[in-house]
Amino acid sequence: MAWDFETDPAFQEKLDWVRAFVEEELIPLEPIIGDFTPQQWREVQEPLKQQVKDQGLWACHLEKELGGQGFGQLPLAQMNLITGRCPFAQEIFGNMAPDSGNSELLAEGGTHEQKEKWLWPNLRGELRSAFAITEPFVASTDPTQITTSAVLDGDEWVINGRKWMITNASIADFIIFMVVTDPEEVVYKRCSMIVVEKGTPGMEILRDIPTMHHPHTEYGLIGNHAEVLLNDVRVPRDNLVGERGGGFILSQVRLGPGRIHHATRWLAEAERAFDMLCERTKSRTSFGKGYEKHQMIQEYIADSRMELEMARLLTLRAAWKMDRDGHHAARADIAMVKVNNATVLYNVIDRALQVHGSLGYSCDMPLELMYRSARMAPLVDGANEVHKVTIAKEELKRYAAVDGWPSEHIPTRREAARQRFAHLLEARG
Repeated sequence: MAWDFETDPAFQEKLDWVRAFVEEELIPLEPIIGDFTPQQWREVQEPLKQQVKDQGLWACHLEKELGGQGFGQLPLAQMNLITGRCPFAQEIFGNMAPDSGNSELLAEGGTHEQKEKWLWPNLRGELRSAFAITEPFVASTDPTQITTSAVLDGDEWVINGRKWMITNASIADFIIFMVVTDPEEVVYKRCSMIVVEKGTPGMEILRDIPTMHHPHTEYGLIGNHAEVLLNDVRVPRDNLVGERGGGFILSQVRLGPGRIHHATRWLAEAERAFDMLCERTKSRTSFGKGYEKHQMIQEYIADSRMELEMARLLTLRAAWKMDRDGHHAARADIAMVKVNNATVLYNVIDRALQVHGSLGYSCDMPLELMYRSARMAPLVDGANEVHKVTIAKEELKRYAAVDGWPSEHIPTRREAARQRFAHLLEARG
C-alpha cells in the first residue's frame, strides 16, 4: 500500500526537509562540481549521503514488499519532483539510474544468493551497477533484434556480442546484460538477463562515448555511457536472473518505474528552468519597459506554467495508477508521461534560455547544460515514437469497427432521433 502523503504530516515534513536539503546543500555545489577529482567527489558525497540516511530517505525507490524501504510510486514521485532540480541529487539519495532500476529487477527476479551478492550491497551503495541492452548495429527501438548471445556450456554461460551507451559500465562492479539464450523460441522468449562482474575475462570496456550532454568523457563523476565488447565471456550458470527466456518480462519490471522516475525528475528540472525564466523576466528591461510587460515573454510564461501543471497532474495520476493497479496496467499512462514530459522539459528550458539571451547560451548559467541534456529525453528508455504506438494501441482497445458507416447508419440515427424527440414531446404532455 502506498503512503498517503496528502494526509500524513510526517511525510510532508520529509518533503520539506528534502526541499531545503536540495536547495541549501546540493545546488550550491554545482558551480564547482567539475573541479572535483573522483576521489574528492566521493569524500564530498559521504557526509551528504549520511544526512539522507539519517532521515530514512536513502534508496527509497524499492518498495517494502520487495525488501526496500520505499513508500510507493506516488510519494516517490513527490520526492523526485524536488530532487530532480539538481543533476546529482539522485546520487546523494541512493536512487540514481541505472542502480535503481537494477535493484528493482534483482528484487523481482533474483535468487536469495543473487540478492545477498548484488542487490543488498547495491542498495547500501557499496556496489555500482549497469544495465546493457542497447547495441550499436541494430535499432534500439526494437529490442527483438538483439544479437548478443549466451550459450550454455556445462555450468557456464559463454557470452559474445557488443553493447553500447551503457551508463556506468566503466565504473560498475557488475553489469546486467540482455542476451539471446534461445534463438529458436518465439521472439519474446528469446532473451534472458545475465550478470557479468567487473574484471571477468573477455569483457572489455572499449571506451566512454562522448555525448551532447557530456562531450568530454573524462568527467567521471555522475556516470558515463560506455561501449562494451564481450568475447567468449564465461560466467557461472547461476548468474542468470529470473527464468531463462524471461528477459523481456524482467525488462518491463525494470523500465516501467524507471520511465516515471525520469519523467518526474524532468519536471523538476523544467520547474527550475521556469524559476530562472521568471526571475530574469522580473530583473530586465528593454525598449523602455520591463520584460514582464512584453507580450511574447508573458506568453512564454503562461505556456510554460500550463504545460508544467498539466504534466504534473498527468504524472501523479500515472504514479497513483501504478500503485493501485501495477506497472503493466499503467503502461499507457507511463508512456504518456514519458513522451509528454520530455517535450515539456525541452520547451521550458528553450524559452528560459531565449529570455536569458547571451547569458543563457553561455556556461555561466546551467541552462545550456540543461538544454543539451534535455535532447536525450525523447531517446532514453525507449524512443518517444515507440511509446506513442503503445498509447495508440491502448486507446484503440476501447473501440470497435463500425461497418457500413455512414450510408447505412445516418438514416437509422435520424429515425431514432425522431422517435426520441416524439417520446420527449409525449412525456411533456
